[in-house]
Parts: sequence; structure tokens; C-alpha cells
Amino acid sequence: MEQDKLIALCQELIRAGTVSGEEKPVAEILARFYGDHGFDEVRMDDFGNVIACIKGKKPGKKLLFDAHMDTVPVSDPRAWTVDPFGGEVKDGKLYGRGATDMKGSLAAMMYAAVDFALETDRDFPGEVYIAGVVHEECFEGVASREVSKSVKPDYVVIGEASDLNLKIGQRGRAEIVVETFGTPAHSANPEKGNNAVYHMAHAINAIRTITPPEHPVLGKGILELTDIVSRPYPGASVVPEYCRCTYDRRLLVGETKESVLAPLYTLLQDLEQQDAQFKAHVSYAVGEETCYTGKTIQGERFFPGWLFEPDDDFVRAAYSQLVGDGFNPKITKYNFCTNASHYAGEAGIPTLGMGPSNESLAHVVDEYVEIEQLVGARGSFLSIMRALLK
Repeated sequence: MEQDKLIALCQELIRAGTVSGEEKPVAEILARFYGDHGFDEVRMDDFGNVIACIKGKKPGKKLLFDAHMDTVPVSDPRAWTVDPFGGEVKDGKLYGRGATDMKGSLAAMMYAAVDFALETDRDFPGEVYIAGVVHEECFEGVASREVSKSVKPDYVVIGEASDLNLKIGQRGRAEIVVETFGTPAHSANPEKGNNAVYHMAHAINAIRTITPPEHPVLGKGILELTDIVSRPYPGASVVPEYCRCTYDRRLLVGETKESVLAPLYTLLQDLEQQDAQFKAHVSYAVGEETCYTGKTIQGERFFPGWLFEPDDDFVRAAYSQLVGDGFNPKITKYNFCTNASHYAGEAGIPTLGMGPSNESLAHVVDEYVEIEQLVGARGSFLSIMRALLK
């Protein structure tokens, strides 16, 4: 019966849809669930994050579980063999957009908190928080800043897919914008203009000589060109006066906004000294979206990396409890970016990753979560509560 309730909640969350900026239906499901199950507090911030709390009878630490409510869109429903928003269960798998990323994890967190309250009769030190967060798919960690400002957690668990393993780090990411500037002219007389695309070609070739740093655990700090556009477009017999390209930069621990851009600044300055007509600028991309509350969310696209040690006290406590409760997690790292870029990377809060399913199943056609993993996540979250709220 308890498994059926968990599956039903996950199905309800999947059927609600909710791409970034349209999370209200899921927020309403969460608020109703928390009211029905006697949570002590339920509140919503300006962005629409839903934060619920169960308080222990004794003072203690604050443990926050973070799961984003938004999903990426379904680009072509016809490519799916099931209804992407049907929540169909078949052969031990629950299908639908968000099943892995990450409504399965959110449902498991919600029921784990209920389990913990019942198991302890709330006679535990501290407070358990669950945050349903908006706009993670657009801005990893930006909306979470409001959550940590409100909760001030001592520990955080990110519920992203981990195959029920403990994650203690990840590379961050940045979107770097390089711009070059020229002078327009008729393409029949190109010598009268200054072609910004040619300047960008020189910049791109030079940037390829930069070797980003590596980390023994997190791997390479990749710097990869992802798009390029010029203006005017289409050109229609005009020498382009502007060109912009974007780089994806994977961030390692200890890297700052200044240190990441420094080699690019130096390289572009060298090109300017070699060519008086060369003009360029480098910066971080800035994104802006509208939340379902009407509030504008904006952020520079720089999301730091983070890493803790396997023998850190909170990691050892969680691992030992999980093993003692019959689970068999590995201690490893994420290969993608999460809201922990804020909690761990910016705020330095002790943070773990743990969630059902495999990260390779996120954002794919016929996305699913295995029922066994969903149930295991509920138990694993309960184990972490036991470990960190003693």
C-alpha cells in the first residue's frame, strides 16, 4: 500500500507537466500533500519555490532536501512509445517526462519525511525541509539561493539521479560569451568595411590553444564552442559588423569568475595589439526568465563546482547509516551540474547528492524511473535523515 501511494504521487507530479516557468500545478500538489500530512510549515517565496518543514521536538540541525519542480520540454511527443505525461507503469518502470529528472526523487523525499516523522513521533533534534525549486533547468542554483536564504540549512541533499549512490561533488559550468566588432559595408566593396566574423575566426583559433585545468577527481575543465551568430543576419550583401559566440566551460573547485576569464582576456588583448582593427569583448552570459508567480528570475551563467571528501563526518555518517539499513551505495560524483552549485559551490554548505534512476535517463525520449529505484530512494532519504538528525 505504501509503495502504491508513492507511485501515485509520482504519477500525479508527472501528469502535471510543468516545464520551467509553468511549475504552478506541481506547487499546488505539493502544498496539498504537505497540508494533508501535517507538515509544520509550508511557504512559497517570490519565485514560487515551495518550502515545507517538519520540526523535531528538540533543537538541532536543519536538513534540507532540494528537488526542482521543472522539466525540459517534450519536443516531439510522437517519438515516445508512451504518453510523456501519462505516468504509465509498465514492466516495473514508471514512464513520463520528469520521472528521472526529477519528480520521482521529489515524491520519494516527500514520503520519506512523512516516514521519519511517524517513525520518531517527531522526537528528534532538528528540522527536515523539502524544497520544490523552480527554473533549475535554466539556472542551476539561482532559485535555490532564495531557499537557503530562507532556511539557512546545515546540510543539503540534492535529489538528482544517482542510481542510489552518494554524490559528493560535481563540475560546475559557465557560459562564456565572446564578441567581436567590425564596420558594415556593401559586400561588393568589402575593403570599405571591417568583417567581424573574420575577427571571430582569429579569436576562435587562438582560444583553441588554451588548455583548461584538470582535477584528479572531477576531471577536465572543458572549454567548448557551442554556437556562433553574426549581425546582420541574413547578411543580404552586408559585411557583418558584429559576431558573437558562446563557449561552454566546465568548472572545477576553486575556480572563480575572474580566474576563468583571465586567459581569455589576455589572449584577446594580444590579438588587439597585433591588429589595430581587432575589437573584442568577453563576459558571462546572463539569462532572464519569468517565474509562474510573475517574478523575473535573472542570473549570470556561472555555476561553481564543488567537492567534499569521503571521510568528511557528514559523508561518513550518511554512508554508514545507509549501509546499516541495507543499502549499498558507492561514493562518487555527478557528471552534470545541479542546484548544489549554489549550496555547496557558493555557500559552502555540506551537501550530498542522492536520487533514484540513472542520469543517462534524464531528458530522453521514453524517460522512466524503475519502481525499485523509486522505493529505494524513499528508504535512502529516510536513512540520511536518521544519520544527520541524531
